[in-house]
Order: sequence, then C-alpha cells, then structure tokens
Amino acid sequence: MLRTALALAAAASLVGCGTSDQPSTAPSTPSGAVTGDVTVFAAASLTETFTKLGEGFEAAHPGTKVKFNFAGSSALARQLNEGAPADVFAAAAPANLKQVSDAGGITAAPTVFARNKLQIAVPRGNPGRITGLADFGREDAKIALCAEQVPCGAAAGKAFEAAGVTPRPDTLEQDVKAVLTKIELGEVDGALVYRTDVESAGGQVEGIAFPESDKAVNDYPIAPLAKAPNATGALAFVGYVLSEKGRAALAEAGFDQP
Repeated sequence: MLRTALALAAAASLVGCGTSDQPSTAPSTPSGAVTGDVTVFAAASLTETFTKLGEGFEAAHPGTKVKFNFAGSSALARQLNEGAPADVFAAAAPANLKQVSDAGGITAAPTVFARNKLQIAVPRGNPGRITGLADFGREDAKIALCAEQVPCGAAAGKAFEAAGVTPRPDTLEQDVKAVLTKIELGEVDGALVYRTDVESAGGQVEGIAFPESDKAVNDYPIAPLAKAPNATGALAFVGYVLSEKGRAALAEAGFDQP
C-alpha cells in the first residue's frame, strides 16, 4: 500500500494540473510490467477516442485488456462512490471527479487532459430549420438536451443563460450519446451536444457553431482511483492518455488541448 501511495504521489507531482502550454508529462508507474485488466470509467463523449486509445494501450502493453464503462459523468461518479471497482476515472467536468475525490476515491491530483465545447446538432438537411439557440425556445421545435446534472446539460444551461434563451426541451437525456442518437434517428429537430460528438457522427448529423459556446467550455480531468484493483495499470493508462499519442488522438477527434 505504501509503495502504491508513493507511486501515485509521484504521478501527481509529474503531471501537475495539466494546464500548461507544454505537453503533460506521463506519470511514472510502479516497478514491474503492466499486465491484466485495466477498468476505465469514462464520460460518454470519450467513447470513440478512448476506445482507440485502449487499443493502442493494449498494443503497447501485451497482456493487458482495457475494459471501459462509458456513461454520463454524474452516473459514473455515483457508481464509484457506491463501490464499483475501477482503476481510472475520466470525467467531462471537474465537479464530477471532485465528487469521487471528496469521498476519498482518488489519492493523486486529477489532471485536465482535454477541453470540449458545445455545438448545435441537427439531422442532415436541417428539416426543423434550427439556426441558433433562439430556436430552442420555439414551441414547434422538437428539442433534446442533456439533463442538468450531466456535464453537457450543465454546459448547455450556461450557454442558454449567456444567450438569454429559455429552452423548451421535449426530452432530457442522461448522457450526450443518448442526445446524439435522437438527432441521428431524426426524432428531434435540434440538440446541444459536444463538437466531438458531431464529428463522430459523420454525415448523419450537421453541426452549427454558436458564439455562446465559448461561455460553456468543459474541462476533462482524469485520475487513477484510490482502490484501483490494478494500480500499476491505472498509472500507465493515465500516462498513455497524457502522452503525445494520447494528445494526438484527442486533437484528431476535435478536443482542444488544456
């Protein structure tokens, strides 16, 4: 336990807060090979990017298997605080990782590894004629948003406040991928999702930038967990996300660097 604690403390001092202009330094890991399962709880908006990073991590560390649980960050924080076993938590907002930290769930300082902002998402061809946030207050428009306790919902609230718009959502979803699915299926006319989700949807979804998104930028923190079944693997995976390969994959997906 002492050895693991010292390793986690060393990782915290190396990675810092992750907000400098220099690339984040990957944390050192305890001595010994990285093997076994590494369980990562990650925000739904990281699904595509972290899946690719998981494949790269497994290739770099033969004998490992990365297992993901993707969901809304608030739901993941609740699961962890209720005792769900995991090695790493990557959230879409610092507040959700803080919930775990306040409960004693991490022993190393979290690192902000990416930033993301919202876009208006509409079905291909924009049949509902959505052009800006003001349209989210129209009675005739079918609208999907994230629930307010989810990071994408909290960010949407800030954007609507900045725009002076009161939205009229027809559905509130528990993670951003559920919102995106509503657009992909043509069940709603407009939604607010992350820019990276629009990118991942390809031609099925059209994205519309709006100026108020600059008022609602989300920081994504990551940390190894205090009760990680695979502490060595946890540190190694965090280091991989912070590495040049990790930064490149995040940038390709449309995330901004911290």
